Amino acid sequence: MPIIALTAALGACLCWARKRDGWPSKLLSSSSGETPRRSDSTVSRTTSATLALAKLGVKFTLHAYDYDPNADRIGLQAAEALGIEPRRMLKTLMAEVDGKPVCAVVPSDREVSMKKLAAAFAGKAASMMRPADAERLTGYHVGGISPFAPKKHVPVAIDQAALAETSVFLNGGQRGLQIELDPNDAVRALDATVQALTG
Repeated sequence: MPIIALTAALGACLCWARKRDGWPSKLLSSSSGETPRRSDSTVSRTTSATLALAKLGVKFTLHAYDYDPNADRIGLQAAEALGIEPRRMLKTLMAEVDGKPVCAVVPSDREVSMKKLAAAFAGKAASMMRPADAERLTGYHVGGISPFAPKKHVPVAIDQAALAETSVFLNGGQRGLQIELDPNDAVRALDATVQALTG
């Protein structure tokens, strides 16, 4: 099947391809060695987030699921849809520390501590970014915000609890798309600081 290129609203190129047609193996490999939970054996998607990881040579697996825009907690809904433990589903939170944009990546079953978030970036005060500002800054839609390859680079902190997992899931830059990878690879790819951000 030929690759069909579509142009997304934000100008990102979304490509669909069948695995057997020579899609780069690093886009479909998994550090955990687990079989993907969805039909990525037949169809995979690319976003600026997945392209950035592929360029770095990071091994990951894509997982698609039915995104529920009415879910109270998007990360928990994604974990349930994929049948994984909520602590392995990391949510991407855009925030501000002393008025400067930052990104916090924490397990979906935990709440970020504003005090710890500020401390992680050597600041005094932290607050969540308005959704419209987060979309403008990252180039992604709320519910599909990935810490990888945002429109504007910002410093990233990952909750240290994530490093205890063999693999974690982060948003792939599109609603209903998750990237599974080794948390240490995520830290390196994001040049992130690892801090206690929850509790």
